[in-house]
Amino acid sequence: MSNTKYCESLIRPERLKTPSVVVGGVMFGKGFPIRVQTMATTSTNDTEATVSQCIRSVKAGAELYRITAPSIKEAKNLAEIKLGLSKKGIIIPLVADIHFNPEVALEAALHVEKVRINPGNYADPRAKFDTFEYTDQEYAAELIKVEERFIPLLNLCRQRNVAIRIGVNHGSLSDRIMSRYGDTPAGMVESAMEFVRICHGQNFSNVVISMKSSNTRVMVQSTRLLVNRMMEEGMIYPLHLGVTEAGEGEDGRIKSAVGIGTLLSDGIGDTIRVSLTEDPEFEIPVAKKLVRYFENRKTEPEINGINELPYDPFSYNRRKSKTIEKIGGNNPPVVVANLSHKNVISYNDLLEWGWSFNTTKQEWSRVEQAADYLYLGDADISVVECLIQLPIISTIIISPENIEKTKDSTNPIFCRFDQSNLTNEVLAKIKGLENLIFILETSNTNGYVDQRAAFAKLINAGVENPVIILRNYDDSDVETFQLKSASDIGALMIDGLGDGVMITSKTISQKIICSTTFSILQAARTRTTKTEFISCPGCGRTLFNLQETVAKIKVATGHLKGLKIGVMGCIVNGPGEMADADYGYVGMGNGKVSLYKGKEVQKKNIPEETAVEELIEIIKGNGDWLEKEL
Repeated sequence: MSNTKYCESLIRPERLKTPSVVVGGVMFGKGFPIRVQTMATTSTNDTEATVSQCIRSVKAGAELYRITAPSIKEAKNLAEIKLGLSKKGIIIPLVADIHFNPEVALEAALHVEKVRINPGNYADPRAKFDTFEYTDQEYAAELIKVEERFIPLLNLCRQRNVAIRIGVNHGSLSDRIMSRYGDTPAGMVESAMEFVRICHGQNFSNVVISMKSSNTRVMVQSTRLLVNRMMEEGMIYPLHLGVTEAGEGEDGRIKSAVGIGTLLSDGIGDTIRVSLTEDPEFEIPVAKKLVRYFENRKTEPEINGINELPYDPFSYNRRKSKTIEKIGGNNPPVVVANLSHKNVISYNDLLEWGWSFNTTKQEWSRVEQAADYLYLGDADISVVECLIQLPIISTIIISPENIEKTKDSTNPIFCRFDQSNLTNEVLAKIKGLENLIFILETSNTNGYVDQRAAFAKLINAGVENPVIILRNYDDSDVETFQLKSASDIGALMIDGLGDGVMITSKTISQKIICSTTFSILQAARTRTTKTEFISCPGCGRTLFNLQETVAKIKVATGHLKGLKIGVMGCIVNGPGEMADADYGYVGMGNGKVSLYKGKEVQKKNIPEETAVEELIEIIKGNGDWLEKEL
């Protein structure tokens, strides 16, 4: 396998060695805390509203505040916003968000501490998703044009000590990049590196880079690949992490944690933004909880022998496993309800895991998000009617030393073990056992890398038995529980590790554990059990009430399992993210909306008042509509 290094250590929580960057007195990079930030959703021309929203965000703990500047008018008004904050005694670095117009970036750089540019549209024209053929000479000529447009901004920012974020977005790669590299992590990385190389060549080092996508896999893979490329070329810069268009509520938090948490687990990331379709001050507590989970992390006991991964971390390939029962192989990861801590199993316990009993038919039925297996342990099950019909895990072997006693069994056997049990002797014993399903637990203080190391051992030894990931959490706060479990388990699923999940908690309700587990699997794109909504958080370019619109679309389409529906505030990333969504709702300004199927516009500039109904008609017209069950 070629060089796949993308972090300092695969077994220790060591921050990536990024240099120091200063943004208005706030320091970024290794040796400094991971900074949290957010973005305004108000009109940039509305000084009072933007100042008020910024103050609320600062009180919540924001360390940077980003504001869009679509035109020269908004860029100039950044000075008024800064003055308004100063009068209120608020000092926070402001970041201007720029798309399409280098002249706007030059104006914004006069008033803020950091300018975010999008390589996909800073020098290239707006993507039309057309394919072009470039000779190497023609491509080199295009890069000269990029440099000519970018260097004036570098010179101004150097004079004023303004930082630059090179912010690549999966939804707005240029046609030039996509024509040569495809709509891929590799294309995102090259889009960034073109600008990074210019910065490096001009000795401009006050740079932060981000690789964002609404697809958690793409976000993780592109960031890892970027670090790998920067290491190879000897130019490391601090990294900004975020899952763009993550949505709102539980789904938005879990999706963000899967992407951001996977990278933080490996010491990657110097600043984060949790992009929620909510007011910006609500993003900050979530981001702070996520950062806190990775502070002062240790790996105890130490893990040895894992110097490289036995799989490609830059692409998705599920670990090869045999099928036992309906676990492993090509089956989606199963969800196991752990009820073994209960003395008595009641009907309500099973109801919380999605199972209900029809007394007329004398049979059990399940909803879409219902546990595939129930682990009951020694609990009393006599109160439950016809329990024999349910998929119960009844045989658990606690000690791997007893594995050989099962070799003549014709029934599936569940063996509970952790990474430290996987000695060469044990691996040799289990390799030939066809009926063994592993339940992988961990008591390590760094559970993610411990379980990843276990998978590495299994892969290297050629063991292909299915593995169910078991994690236990004692948090009483639901949001904290969801962020931690999404970071830990989502990080494994992103890399195709795991054939099932069993989350245990004595402090969180079983119903929440159930919904969280399924949300993690969907966020990691390993199992789909509901509609996925890709919605941006909104900004000053959004000219309609995004939160209300998302709520309306959810009510209308939330029963369409498996569909991805995008709700975008404006055209900047809309069509690009629509390429990943099945259908899209994109604001066009002045109460007008365009509706998409994939990246193809279906209806353009229709009134907002009728847009949801017309979206439903498009879905029906393409055969993807189902009536709600009563």
